[in-house]
Amino acid sequence: MSALALYQLVAVMLFCIGIYGVTWRRSLVGMLISVELMLNGAGLSIVAAAQLTPASAVLGQLATLLVMGLAAAEATLVLAIIIVIARRFETTETDAVPELKG
Repeated sequence: MSALALYQLVAVMLFCIGIYGVTWRRSLVGMLISVELMLNGAGLSIVAAAQLTPASAVLGQLATLLVMGLAAAEATLVLAIIIVIARRFETTETDAVPELKG
């Protein structure tokens, strides 16, 4: 098995663990961590493909930096939303929070 296939396999495993966490976690913070795992899997896949194929390594690294920036922005926004929900409903469990009203 080639090195690229091993890296892609690890990236797919990270992505699948993230999907599992998003669907089965009850806590909003746990869901955030799972989304971060999914984004890390995507970044690993991009870097591995860029380094181990004839594609430009610099473009792969730039794309991964874009994914990391997106993950950081998403984390700050979601953490702010979680803080607001925790203050308003006094819980971060998804079952305890009623639907948002317009």
